[in-house]
Amino acid sequence: MNPRPNKLQLFKWLPNSWMMTTGPVSGNALYLTFDDGPNVGYTERVLDVLAAHSAKATFFLLGEQVEAHPAVVRRIVDEDHQLGNHSYNHPRFTRIPHSQQLSQIERTERLLAAIDGKREHRFRPPSGRFPLSLLLHFAMNRSSMAYWSYDSLDYTGMPAEKLIDVLRGDPPRAGDIVLLHDDNDATVELLNVMLPEWRKAGFELRALPELASA
Repeated sequence: MNPRPNKLQLFKWLPNSWMMTTGPVSGNALYLTFDDGPNVGYTERVLDVLAAHSAKATFFLLGEQVEAHPAVVRRIVDEDHQLGNHSYNHPRFTRIPHSQQLSQIERTERLLAAIDGKREHRFRPPSGRFPLSLLLHFAMNRSSMAYWSYDSLDYTGMPAEKLIDVLRGDPPRAGDIVLLHDDNDATVELLNVMLPEWRKAGFELRALPELASA
């Protein structure tokens, strides 16, 4: 398993104004991101680990989960983490019409704005799959999708011990956007081990840079 699969190498050639795959390297930063939440019983544990290591992150949330668990989302905001848009209910965007894609995004935008008061949130397509028409829509509207450059592989079902071995074998670099999920025990175990190791290696653990329009 490889935390830097080939498709990530292809995306890095896209303009950053279209697709954000890495963040600024200043301050030796790693950008932590979590998809598919909030998930009661897991997101809270992730927040506890982040707090223990003075780490900040961006949480790409599903609108239906925001509606179901608003108190968890408020805790994310109260602890100075960032909200991101991951669609309303995680459909395969390559299989639904463009109008439905935009509806998924806009519906979730309204839910996020009601909690953090921001006008715009970074969008990450479900499962990282998207049609070219959606990428062009973001480019034409002077916004960008948020992708990642370093995959923790925590959605694969591998035990935490194996995931940790993979990440140690190919460690992140400054500016990497790290893909994680706040919906399983392996992620929590991985964070407990890797966050202090990344700190010791000199990394700052941050959320993604704020949007100028937020």
